[in-house]
Formats: sequence, structure tokens, C-alpha cells
Amino acid sequence: MIVDPSLPILVVDDYQTMVRIIRNLLKQIGFENVDEASNGAEALAKIEKRHYGLIISDWNMEPMTGFQLLQKVREFKDRAEIPFIMVTAESKTDNVVAARKAGVNHYIVKPFNAVTLKSKIDAVFAPVAA
Repeated sequence: MIVDPSLPILVVDDYQTMVRIIRNLLKQIGFENVDEASNGAEALAKIEKRHYGLIISDWNMEPMTGFQLLQKVREFKDRAEIPFIMVTAESKTDNVVAARKAGVNHYIVKPFNAVTLKSKIDAVFAPVAA
């Protein structure tokens, strides 16, 4: 399946360099419509104002973690279905399980490249086999 390159994407990370890296990787694979937020609270404010087609969020942020952001997004009536990819430097099984239970669509462990990011985005938007 080909994902619409005009899809609005929100990148959430408290580390500006990582936001820039993800934005550049998205650009490499054809996505130009990218907004950014430096923490979960800022992301929530943006999500309330605009309907995003995908959220890519870091796990470890203060004061609201990416996991807490995921939980909040899943509570929104009209935003709960937004695909959500969690980015983290840690691949702890407990975290992966917790994120899955909370409704994360995919998980990326840092460091990663454009090929990995594209495969995760493609997987999120792949039709579910019956």
C-alpha cells in the first residue's frame, strides 16, 4: 500500500536534534507535511487543533512521556484512531507490551534509518488481512 505523501504527521520529541533527524528521514521517504512538538503537552494542544494522519513520538520525555501521550490520544473520541509510532532508545519487553496494550501501532528502536522508518509506516497503514 502506498501511503499518501501529503499525510499530516506530528513528530514529538524533547530533543530537537532527534526531531530534525526524523523530519529529514520523513522528507527522504516523501513526507513533507510535518509538524513538531517538543513535549507531550504541546503535542496534545496541536492534536486538539489539527487532525493528524500519524504521530511519531519519543517515549522518554518530561513532563509527559510518549507513553502518557499515547494514553491521552487513545482517550480522544475523534482522535483515538490516529496511528501512533513510539520511538525509544530502550527495547525493554515490558515497555513494548505496555505500549501495545495502550494501543501503539508500531515501535522503533533508536538508532534507525529511512528504510526502517518507511517499513514501520508502511506496516502501520497496511491493510489487515482477514
